[in-house]
Amino acid sequence: MSDRRVSTMAGGLVGSEILKIAADIRTLVGGGAEVCNLTVGDFSPKQFRIPAALESEIIQALQQGETNYPPSEGVPDLRRAVGEFYQRWLGLTYGVESILVTGGSRPGIYSVYTSIVDPGDTVLYPVPSWNNNHYVHMAGARGIPIVCREEDAFLPTRATLEPHIRGARLLALNSPLNPSGTCFTAEALSEICDLVLEENARRGPDERPLYVMYDQVYWMLTFDGTQHVNPVSLRPEMREYTIFVDGISKAFAATGVRVGWTVGPADVTARMASVLGHVGAWAPRAEQIATARVLEDTAAIEAYHAEMKAGVQSRLQALYEGVQALAEAGYAVEAIPPMGAIYLSVRFPLHGWTTPNGAVLATNADIRLYLLDAAGLAVVPFQAFGFTDDTGWFRTSVGAVSLDEIRAMFARLTPALAALSRPNS
Repeated sequence: MSDRRVSTMAGGLVGSEILKIAADIRTLVGGGAEVCNLTVGDFSPKQFRIPAALESEIIQALQQGETNYPPSEGVPDLRRAVGEFYQRWLGLTYGVESILVTGGSRPGIYSVYTSIVDPGDTVLYPVPSWNNNHYVHMAGARGIPIVCREEDAFLPTRATLEPHIRGARLLALNSPLNPSGTCFTAEALSEICDLVLEENARRGPDERPLYVMYDQVYWMLTFDGTQHVNPVSLRPEMREYTIFVDGISKAFAATGVRVGWTVGPADVTARMASVLGHVGAWAPRAEQIATARVLEDTAAIEAYHAEMKAGVQSRLQALYEGVQALAEAGYAVEAIPPMGAIYLSVRFPLHGWTTPNGAVLATNADIRLYLLDAAGLAVVPFQAFGFTDDTGWFRTSVGAVSLDEIRAMFARLTPALAALSRPNS
């Protein structure tokens, strides 16, 4: 179809690199190949079920006839439950007027962009990160990608943001981070908060403030002593400038249940609710009622996480230890220790190496295809998350695989790496 038949915005949208990778995987699997699919930023119900209490509460709400339109800002019980949930677990106090329920977290992100950002406004976002470039495009904004380094756990710092902060309208942050599985430290995030507060203090009465969108949808999934931190707890003055994006999709393996929320300044939340009210991007009524009841049950949440988090962590740890064993054996591979979410950053610096059939691996795309074909290992290059350089870094995700699949993959990966010839060897 010619782009003349659609809007400039729609015509300029870039397709998902992950969907292209999924097509390659389907072809291999369809041919009978064994594939350890670490590309999926989701949970397989075969590996991770939603909480039993959530499932039963949804069924009960449906049986009680809770199937009509919910209020566009969310059912009152869930908005109150989210506020109480944040108070108990994070020590943050927000009234219902500051809470907007959304159909998963994506409409929350969309409503932040459409309610805060005008065409031409500057948005700062780190790379790698998930989909900010697409939201910038849809908002008609001027996006400035902040390239993040391995030594900073692929997260932005005050130093990397400071040259671009003047006049910016929105700073998009995510921790634990998709795709790297890394988390802000209190020190690093405090320094960024101070930068935002300084910039807002500098602005005159006629200038609009700089907001932070803080996507913390993975915040309950942290491991090995990693502590989740947030702007408002670290700097209470950030309350007027911070909009949280959150939901049950990751912490409760409930990606398809589609219940998310935002928490932020009441005046901004009201406008976001108006936007989503016209879009109709609300969560289903029965699922909202069920989520409210589950969020109120701290003991049930703790019991669920005792098993669910252990399952995620065991997979991440098995993946990390397998990579470390390969590195210690002299293979060209490395990984960042798991901190949070369902992701592990793994590097295969194989550029210039030659495959058994004589092909030279020149790009991350070449490396990805070799790993898929030779080892049945499916991974996503950081280019799918805004990175431009071919550095050999890939996202691996453990939400849809078993421990046995991970172990079997290493049995294939080792000979696949051994079959490569080093450059100039």
